[in-house]
Amino acid sequence: MTRKVLLVGDGSVGSTFANDLLQHTRVDELVIADVVKKRPVGDSMDLEDILPFAGECNIHPGEYEDAKDADVVVITAGIPRKPGETRLDLVNKNVGILKSIIQPVVDSGFNGIFVVSANPVDILTTLTQKLSGFPKNRVIGTGTSLDSARLQVELAKKLDVPVASVNSMVLGEHGDTSFENFDESSVANKPLDEYSELSEQALTEIESDIREKGGKIIENKGATFYGIAMMLTKVVSAILDNQAIVLPLSAPINGEYGIKHDLYLGTPTVVDGTGISQVIETKLSSAEQEKMRNSADKMQEVLAGVTLD
Repeated sequence: MTRKVLLVGDGSVGSTFANDLLQHTRVDELVIADVVKKRPVGDSMDLEDILPFAGECNIHPGEYEDAKDADVVVITAGIPRKPGETRLDLVNKNVGILKSIIQPVVDSGFNGIFVVSANPVDILTTLTQKLSGFPKNRVIGTGTSLDSARLQVELAKKLDVPVASVNSMVLGEHGDTSFENFDESSVANKPLDEYSELSEQALTEIESDIREKGGKIIENKGATFYGIAMMLTKVVSAILDNQAIVLPLSAPINGEYGIKHDLYLGTPTVVDGTGISQVIETKLSSAEQEKMRNSADKMQEVLAGVTLD
């Protein structure tokens, strides 16, 4: 069967994702759509140059109706965050863009899986599901996967250990109300509190570094895209290859953590060929449970102010 992906949004994240995806899994057809029509034309031509090394793929510019026989539609389109802006500041700007994408994609007859990485990702993932009417397992957001990668890197640097030995996640909103699950984290199978280097002050500094990293990258180079593009690649590859992986993603909450709101939030999630096959309610301390519920409450406040008509 033909493995087809439609990429909507060919900015820095989308372009980098396309390059990563072609190098990590087999894709028979990659269609790139963007409001700036020249960019997918140039990117398609540029990406063709890696085919002798990455394998055969039909890469071409296209439109939303090309989703009709796609396995996955990846949405990176949206106005990027500016210095000093929070991800939630982007809501009103990007909801309109989302509406203009979802309806024509659904109207095309698309019957695959949506993967969303535009910000604020938890809000836009929730709205993608509501606008599309798709089953919740077939709508996925990149959630706190990037935050978690940054946390793992900072802990590894602090302890001078390989990143692969770090087991720690950021949960909740991909934004200001996210939190690090330090109480349940480990490095080389040892709890964090067994490392003398990780004092309360050191952990606070790590939290601060993670929260500020995206803004610093934006200040220096205008956008962040390598990490999130790789997270998208991991998710889409797992779908195409039907290979179950676990990442902290924007997943549909259905009573987990005592949350009653109908929304998507960052939590460990199993993704495979069906989309989201399992939402994992990971163990949290009472303080972390409260942070998770607070994050959901803040997301609900924003969603309550969004009009989909």
